[in-house]
Amino acid sequence: MDARAVIRYIAEEFEHVVAVESEGDTFFTHDPSGRPPEGAWQPFATVVTNDRHDRVSNLDRDGAYRLNIGLTKSTYTGLFGAPPRERDDDWVLDSGFDYATEDRLMPHPHYGAQYWVCVVNPGAATFEEIKPLLAEAHGRAVRKAERRESRQ
Repeated sequence: MDARAVIRYIAEEFEHVVAVESEGDTFFTHDPSGRPPEGAWQPFATVVTNDRHDRVSNLDRDGAYRLNIGLTKSTYTGLFGAPPRERDDDWVLDSGFDYATEDRLMPHPHYGAQYWVCVVNPGAATFEEIKPLLAEAHGRAVRKAERRESRQ
């Protein structure tokens, strides 16, 4: 699957998704208004297409991208156990994974400690396996938005 297909799936599959593009990367949030969020906000998934933020995924290759998904603690630990905490000098988490490996779900190189996962260039079968993770991440974003709205 290419990055455009993943972006299209997320934007079309889930209700009230706002996709914000910045410098070739796409950040997905949930907002019933359909408007991009103002101020600080947290995406539920991202598609990163270059090595601007880290070099461990080797994304500056032609067609390479990394899909990142924010999960609940229980889902993350069910997949990988306790999140990694040790970091190298570049602030990359030591998870035991090669972050440039394609088509493999793994902890996020920087945000695994916050229960984020990633996959570089997911194939069709892997993408089918992670669709429920995207649905969970979106559902979590919906619940956060509902809580914010109820406080206002």
